[in-house]
Amino acid sequence: MSESEGMDAFAHLGDELRRALSERGFTTPTEPQRRAIPALADGRNGLVVAPTGTGKTETAMLPVLNSLVSGDGPPEGFGALYVTPLRALNRDMRERLDWWGETLGLDVDVRHGDTTDYQRKKQADDPPDVLVTTPETLQAMLTGEKLRDGLADVEHVVVDEVHELAGAKRGAQLSIGMERLVELAGDFQRVGLSATVGDPHEVGAFLTGGRGCEIIEVDVASKVDFEVREPEVTDADERMANELMTSPEMASHVRAIRELVERHDSVLIFVNTRQTAEALGSRFKELGANIGVHHGSLSKEARIDVEDRFKAGELDGLLCTSSMELGIDVGRIDHVVQYASPREVKRLLQRVGRAGHRRDEVSEGTVITGNPDDALEALAIARRASHGDVEETQIHHGSLDTVANQIVGVAMDFGETEAWHAYKIITRAYPFKQLPEETFREVAMELHRNRVVYVDEDEDTISKSGGTWQYYYANLSMIPDEETYDVYDMAAGRQVGTLDERFVVNFAEPGATFVQRGEMWRITNIDEDDQQVEVSPIEDPTGEVPSWTGQEIPVPYEVAKEVGEMRASAGDQFAAGGTENAVAREFTTRYPTDDYTARGALGQVSRQVEQGVPIPSDDRLVVEQAGKTIVLNACLGHEANETLGRLLSALLGQRTGSSVGIDVGPYRVELEVPAGVSADDVVDLLHETDPGHVEAILELSLKQSETLKFTLAQVAAKFGALKRWKGRDGVGLSRLLGALEDTPVYDEAVREVFHTDLDVERASEVLDAVQAGDLDVEVVGERTAIGSGGRSSGTELLTPENADASVVQTVKERIQDDRVKLFCVHCTDWEQETKVRRVADQPECPRCGSTRIAALSPWADEVVTAVRATDKDDEQDEQTQRAFRNASIVQSHGKPAVVALSARGVGPRNAARVINRHREDEADFYRDILEREREYARTKAFW
Repeated sequence: MSESEGMDAFAHLGDELRRALSERGFTTPTEPQRRAIPALADGRNGLVVAPTGTGKTETAMLPVLNSLVSGDGPPEGFGALYVTPLRALNRDMRERLDWWGETLGLDVDVRHGDTTDYQRKKQADDPPDVLVTTPETLQAMLTGEKLRDGLADVEHVVVDEVHELAGAKRGAQLSIGMERLVELAGDFQRVGLSATVGDPHEVGAFLTGGRGCEIIEVDVASKVDFEVREPEVTDADERMANELMTSPEMASHVRAIRELVERHDSVLIFVNTRQTAEALGSRFKELGANIGVHHGSLSKEARIDVEDRFKAGELDGLLCTSSMELGIDVGRIDHVVQYASPREVKRLLQRVGRAGHRRDEVSEGTVITGNPDDALEALAIARRASHGDVEETQIHHGSLDTVANQIVGVAMDFGETEAWHAYKIITRAYPFKQLPEETFREVAMELHRNRVVYVDEDEDTISKSGGTWQYYYANLSMIPDEETYDVYDMAAGRQVGTLDERFVVNFAEPGATFVQRGEMWRITNIDEDDQQVEVSPIEDPTGEVPSWTGQEIPVPYEVAKEVGEMRASAGDQFAAGGTENAVAREFTTRYPTDDYTARGALGQVSRQVEQGVPIPSDDRLVVEQAGKTIVLNACLGHEANETLGRLLSALLGQRTGSSVGIDVGPYRVELEVPAGVSADDVVDLLHETDPGHVEAILELSLKQSETLKFTLAQVAAKFGALKRWKGRDGVGLSRLLGALEDTPVYDEAVREVFHTDLDVERASEVLDAVQAGDLDVEVVGERTAIGSGGRSSGTELLTPENADASVVQTVKERIQDDRVKLFCVHCTDWEQETKVRRVADQPECPRCGSTRIAALSPWADEVVTAVRATDKDDEQDEQTQRAFRNASIVQSHGKPAVVALSARGVGPRNAARVINRHREDEADFYRDILEREREYARTKAFW
């Protein structure tokens, strides 16, 4: 298209639209409008890829509105659907489209889960011309008798934030939903609105089912400007650290962000997790900074309140998570701060792209980093973003629970239909074009066995059954059905907030700490029956990240590889005699940063060169060992390293019959191995393991993981095989796995875990490269500066069924290294916290000489308080009684009682049972403890 044609884009619209544009003050089209409106006004399918704030909504809707008011006017039914992934966008779009509707004489309405029955009936009886809705509500609409009549008139479907949907099962479900809509309305125009993606043609194919699609992509890279910096700690930061009870480094981050907010009018501050938002928000609150907090765990009312206050200029800054990545209108942004590496190029572009957007204005963003890994990663991402090197979208191809869900949908649509007809509808959708017919039939038969639909194999038909209606409306969404746990401060007798079930199942245990509502809490107990997490407040004197940091955004392979290239480049310069200042200055010519940040980022590389050990890079793996810790330094990103870590853990576990702990990040895999395992064993596995066997080995090891069981339960619900489940019931989930192992339910659960967490193809390529000599592997017999540089959150212990001796030894060492609070219940004047291994054979109070010493968890302050507050003659509450029973066991049995009481989930009653078995062999004593822990885990699932 020529420039003159582009500038004349509004000429492709009719007189009514042009008059409305003039009234609205739209005199010159934005770049997306200039380039897209001619094609869209011509009725073609289109994908508009542009930053938020560039008029994308009007780009899509002006041609749609023009079509509705042209000719004979809008149809009797729904003329256009505007599908958004968030209800917040529903509200935002309604406000933006209402003016156009009123001006053009079109009826615009919103429909989602909270729409009143009265409004729903009104929409069914008299459909609006434009309906703003969600993917899930569209699923419900497709089955309503009157609504289906209205949907038969649909001529346009606009899908907002299509990049978010393309990589999720929600999007896979929507893609089939649109094909079901085709059965009613015939082919309709499809328009997608997307943030920057690496493969727009793939997203366009997802949107249209492979039909033709115009790609209108606005160049974002040339209109963004980044700076990556690590704030230098000042004397003022030292003073602020004391005031905030935090570290000087954290204080410098808070100060740097506050300065950026003060220098600009309206600043978004993005963080990667809700917990970080809460932690930073609490510190800004202490300082009285005019900065709000916005994330998905807040109530709808709280989110709307801060959105409105920020848009009105009442707040100077808004601290937010990905909740603000999508196009919620909060007014003009003039700067974006990204706290810590954004992890992905597309995420940085999307976030910083929210700033600016006046004509020819550059969007500006600052990334605040805090450690070498983080800084190098942010620099790599900023450079890649400036060059438009964006990650590709991982479309959810072939998800079988989505197929199951939509087979039921087709049965709801038609009552009864031929199996080939349902298959044809589903495989028109792009994510399911390669779905084998045999697999489709297996899924249908699984639904038949679960009495969700009826399959007549003789007639080859699928029809509704008694359970169809109930299943369908209980499963309108492909978002996993998870419960929430109420968080209670038991001392204050009040509810603090809520936690997601997956969060609790995977990470919660007594002693774990997290931040909520700007305060830090320690878990004291988890009540499964009432679904409560009981907590006690604690102070955060060090400012360290709490033990729960939320789910990490995975770092892609391409970003991690560039970090490896940066390390190699700097390592060569240091080895050639370059000084830190000189190498840092050279880096500032290639990356958007300053000397101080570059020196900090490259410090590990400099120290590693001084050590005289090889640098892990894009073409070298370095394996190092210190004691029982082996680290595989590999610049491969989260998913490939997660795959290699699980592979090595499984193979080492099979060889030794022992547990192998793994901790994975984008640049290293840390293994906690039993005695006798060396770094050379890891290298041997890299050289010997058949790359073609990676997937099979991992699937076998997954059977021992809670991740697969949790995913299996969620998938089973989508197949109608499970109505509801208790997420932490280990016995139930294990039985479920056994019952479903040879079904499509199990196949989909495995596929889901592989799709979400692992990269088998990349890990296999790494093994190929190692074995072909294209990727060096070197062994270092000590911990290195880079290898010690970072740990991710959460270690999963994969325990082979035949583990015995080494497991017992691991349990012993773990308990001996645990901390215990000794407390004299006789005088109540003495308490001491120490490691279990340092406890005397018969603990004794140094104040009164009593041996009635309770062995408590280090955070059991409330127990001590309760005992001290109890008069000897008063009736004792249960908590106090347990403390006295605890002390009686320690008085009778000494240190063995302390060991047993320090085990996970082993209270006084079980500790007494273990001790009273009078095991002479110490290993048998720890085996009994381990069995009690396992029994506890089967009902509580946290140790």
